[in-house]
Amino acid sequence: MTEVKFNLAPVNNKPQRKYRKGSKYDPIIDAFLEKDDGLFTVEIEGKDANYIRTQLKKRIDARGLDNLEISVVNNKVYLEK
Repeated sequence: MTEVKFNLAPVNNKPQRKYRKGSKYDPIIDAFLEKDDGLFTVEIEGKDANYIRTQLKKRIDARGLDNLEISVVNNKVYLEK
């Protein structure tokens, strides 16, 4: 059997996990909310439509924006009020 080298160090407490306060997708939602039109398509270079929908849906839910809907039709993301 081989010997395993390790180190144990005593600590008083664990550090608190740091959470992000926002998202890089928040500016998309903010820009949409400023517009008067009710339906827009969203495109992000290099990102799949279903991935964009998932990320924006998470932010919509986290921000409690129940009046917004997001969907994917024919590989295009639609954001509507």
